[in-house]
Amino acid sequence: MSHANHDNNTRNRSNNRPFEDILKASLSRRNVLKRSAVMSAAGFMGAFVGESLLAKGAAAATTLAGGATGGTLLAQTTGLLGFAAVKIADAIADPATPTVSPDYEYQALIPWGTSIQPGGPEYKGDPNTRPTAAEQANQVGIGHDGMWFFAKNGTSNTEGMLCINHEFGENAHILGKDAPESLEDVRLSQHAHGVSVVAIKSTNGKWDRVASPNSRRIHVNTEVEFSGPVAGNALLKNTANNRFQGTLNNCGNGYTPWGTYITCEENFNGYFGSSQGEAFVPNETQDRYGFSATGFGYSWELFDDRFDLSNPSYANEHHRFGWIVEIDPEDGSKKAVKRTAMGRFKHEACAFATGTGGRIVGYMGDDERFDYCYKYVSQASWRSMLARGLSPLDYGKLYVAKFKEDGSGEWLELTIRNPQLKAKFKDQAELLVFTRVAADILGATPMDRPEWTTIAPDGAIFWSLTNNSNRTETGPGSPLAPNPDGHILRMVDSNNHTGTKFTWTIPFIAQETHEDGDETTFSDPDALWSDEDGRLFIGTDGGQKKGLNNQMLVANPATGEIRRLFTGVASDEVTGFAYTPDRKTLFTNIQHPGDGDPTLTNFPAPTDGVTIPRDSTIVLTRKNGGIVGS
Repeated sequence: MSHANHDNNTRNRSNNRPFEDILKASLSRRNVLKRSAVMSAAGFMGAFVGESLLAKGAAAATTLAGGATGGTLLAQTTGLLGFAAVKIADAIADPATPTVSPDYEYQALIPWGTSIQPGGPEYKGDPNTRPTAAEQANQVGIGHDGMWFFAKNGTSNTEGMLCINHEFGENAHILGKDAPESLEDVRLSQHAHGVSVVAIKSTNGKWDRVASPNSRRIHVNTEVEFSGPVAGNALLKNTANNRFQGTLNNCGNGYTPWGTYITCEENFNGYFGSSQGEAFVPNETQDRYGFSATGFGYSWELFDDRFDLSNPSYANEHHRFGWIVEIDPEDGSKKAVKRTAMGRFKHEACAFATGTGGRIVGYMGDDERFDYCYKYVSQASWRSMLARGLSPLDYGKLYVAKFKEDGSGEWLELTIRNPQLKAKFKDQAELLVFTRVAADILGATPMDRPEWTTIAPDGAIFWSLTNNSNRTETGPGSPLAPNPDGHILRMVDSNNHTGTKFTWTIPFIAQETHEDGDETTFSDPDALWSDEDGRLFIGTDGGQKKGLNNQMLVANPATGEIRRLFTGVASDEVTGFAYTPDRKTLFTNIQHPGDGDPTLTNFPAPTDGVTIPRDSTIVLTRKNGGIVGS
């Protein structure tokens, strides 16, 4: 997800060939072929890379040596989307409140400030006060983002644990002022970040919290553990000898087949700064990860030495963030664990597949302009590893993607066995702490802010490429330079997700939806979710056209059909997806409504121009009780 002006950031100083050049070449070749509709889709898929073939209803098939999955799109091409779409005119009529399809209804659930356990102190948006730091540590945080619902007994459609990320909240929103004035202010801000694990239950169709010993907050000052190759390494140790604490900027998410929650640390650099002000100069690796004297302006470093880059006693504190974090939603006594084998970068989300030999495979984007796409493959079957007391996320291989003009690509292993990397890093642990640097060396392909990933029923992987406004040249036939509106990429991986080859196509280019009167218009695709029938849910984060707020759309990749299911409120983001097992209840989020400005919206409170807006989870259900998205 985005922080303010996030699209202006670029930290990749490598000379690796950007995806823009690769796409230009592919599109140029496509034009030479005259976009012939009679050509075999299987034989010429590479040549058509870059065109929204799927959006135009063309059949697509790809084959890869080694037995790829995802080669053929789902056969169902009509009737997948049966709901009445939200019309633009209806959506823009009242930007202070959400708009939902007339076939649906919604409920706001657990807004920022809700007590984790029923009966605790609540913050309801009073502009004259804020929670105390101690209260916030036991309340739902701000910046609702990725989430997942863990049904009771694995089957309940009315009760379970909801895990939800709290990506970020600006000082003005959380504190009611532009900068902290004390350690208490910093603690309040810190406790509003992280993750909430909340027991919820539906009674007569209305959801609310229920008491549970497993409901809890995991915030910046909660003790955590490290595992995998970097655990115990000197790069995680401080002379202050302080405990491992905290997770922050928790953006997208994932969930494992063994029932745990995955939260992803994205823009962790923005919470660090220097008490020396502009006298501080970041070193090479700090610069590659975006550290600076002032960060994002949170000013935690003025009152909390952990976040002061100039304090030698905490010299490695920033290495403790930027990881994939695993949480057991059903055991409140367990610490969250940072799984270092999966690399350190600005993790947006992680989608898992079970590949050849039962190995777990995770696909992850590094959300910054001109950064990379990654995947992780466990060493062995996840079931056998768990049976031996080993985490499948601690022992495995990490890869970075290199895209090619012909619509193919390869996964480059990030291993100390590679002579190029061995010359730079002393061991695998150091390589993983500086994953971005290692990927630079191998020549990975710089992308347009790779964010969420999701895996379709046919095994294909969809990636949201949110935007890249830094593109200044337009290649022959290229619609993506500049690319302020983003696109969605479809990947087919070899050997049932465990190989080193892939093919890619681009089914949706956002700017192609902006024609006058086009009711399918969207920009900045971000959150993605593919359901069991192949519907692709799209949450947006950025400048929507035609006066729209950010929105949730549902697409049929086989036909290119898109329908608008839900729109949020002014200056918000619509993000996160979670389902009940029967798929008749969908959870999503309204993040940073009004950017905290009560003159823009007071959601979820009634409009009064005064009450502070609060991030909220949205519960969507079909009025006829059908599957959400149908």
